[in-house]
Amino acid sequence: MNKSIGMLETVGYTAALRAIDMMVKMAYVEIANIENIGSGIVATTITGDIDSVKIALEIGAEEALKSGELIGVHSIAKPLIKIKTKELEW
Repeated sequence: MNKSIGMLETVGYTAALRAIDMMVKMAYVEIANIENIGSGIVATTITGDIDSVKIALEIGAEEALKSGELIGVHSIAKPLIKIKTKELEW
């Protein structure tokens, strides 16, 4: 199984929470980090296999648009560098 990292940024915590809820329910992903960046921007990082992360980000982006503003979505398949955050360490 190839690992992948996905990132979703929203304006507002409600939009982020709705996106997270749907991503976890609809795909085999784990929430690695939720961070309030400032100015109402919330960044969410997920991990899982490549296909699950891709599907989760599509679902999460769609859900975030229903209740807030979506800033960005990005995934990194098979990251080659060691990534460290508060909760995520590869």
